Amino acid sequence: MLELSGITIRYGPFLAVDGIDLRVDEGEIVGIVGPNGAGKSSLVKAVGGIVKPVAGRIVFRSRDLSDVPVHERISLGISIVPEGRGLFPRMSVEENLLMGGYALKSAEQMAVNIERCFSLFPILAERRMQAAGTLSGGQQQMLAVALGLMSDPKLLVLDEPSLGLAPIVIGEIGRTLRKLRETGLTVLLIEQNARLTCSVAQRIYILADGVVRHHDTADRVMASPELLEHLI
Repeated sequence: MLELSGITIRYGPFLAVDGIDLRVDEGEIVGIVGPNGAGKSSLVKAVGGIVKPVAGRIVFRSRDLSDVPVHERISLGISIVPEGRGLFPRMSVEENLLMGGYALKSAEQMAVNIERCFSLFPILAERRMQAAGTLSGGQQQMLAVALGLMSDPKLLVLDEPSLGLAPIVIGEIGRTLRKLRETGLTVLLIEQNARLTCSVAQRIYILADGVVRHHDTADRVMASPELLEHLI
């Protein structure tokens, strides 16, 4: 579904990503883990069209995205849940979801998608009229994921969903991601938390200093704690 070939990203003289190859097949969750400065968020921005690589190709569902603007990538089926969640804190849960579905073609589809999100995350249905900014950290992250799902994406990209959350809330995020896996949605998960990522993803790419240091199944990565300790 998504293939990155030789992606190189620079910010002026700074080399953020150096010739990365990566693929995400339909129906799987692929994790990218690594420390701050590894190049993870730069890859997210490149997939979303916010940053233009200086070299390499990004192909989504057989289409080269080199000259495809941000809004067209959304219409092609790429939905990005950014680091920091990107919610409208003073608006209600339901109003946030309505904003997430702004590009849908009918009110009927909007209603169907909202109910689907409420079915996936029942706590959001209970709090549908509550301001997003008053939700707990875990509930806000659930809402951010639901917001990303409102556009009926073919690929959901999650950028650091556990960032800044307490361990008990990270457990909630893990359960949320496992629910997404059960639906068959294709997900690219960017995380610093390697154990969380390995618990939900089928394959893992480990990044450091802008390059892929290791790529393997999640089970094999989890079986090599010395590898995680060394690279992260």
